Amino acid sequence: MSVGQWIARTSAIGMLVKAGRYGGTYAHKDIAFHFAMWLSPEFQIYLVNEFQRLKNEENNRLKLDWNLQRTLAKVNYQIHTDAIKDNLIPKEITNLQAGFVYANEADLLNVALFGVTAKEWRQNNTDKQGNIRDFATLEQLVVLSNLESINALLITQGLSQSERLKQLNKVAITQMKSLLESAAIKKMNRNEPD
Repeated sequence: MSVGQWIARTSAIGMLVKAGRYGGTYAHKDIAFHFAMWLSPEFQIYLVNEFQRLKNEENNRLKLDWNLQRTLAKVNYQIHTDAIKDNLIPKEITNLQAGFVYANEADLLNVALFGVTAKEWRQNNTDKQGNIRDFATLEQLVVLSNLESINALLITQGLSQSERLKQLNKVAITQMKSLLESAAIKKMNRNEPD
């Protein structure tokens, strides 16, 4: 489906397609950033590092406490929870039962990326305060954010949880390998200038 067709079918705002000599596809900066992050994990790491640098400067100036892991973990959270709510949670269950469905899906992502559930991680790390995501690397958090979007898409496509786990694990392995081998990311992690 082309961008123009997508805009027409969904009545989307924030994007514009112009034909002709000076035409092109234009998007709101937030949409453009999200597309660029999806297209290039290196750009996503760069953007996160730059955001972290600016937040640290602001925090030093204002003496605020800020946590990169928590901010990054929220990037695609809404997309993921909406897909769960709309496709996996029957309308007749209680809020407590719905909470178990959300937690189960969060653990699906944990297993796909980290190889363990949140409970298993806590049992193996009794000396640490927080949870598995609090101790994740920047690369792991980027992949986790991507997995949330991908899992939301797979949920809407009706794939079973076991099939989604297989696909998400393959994506996690591929993306982690790519990010860890990227010379640009190694350079960013060392904070070297271009």
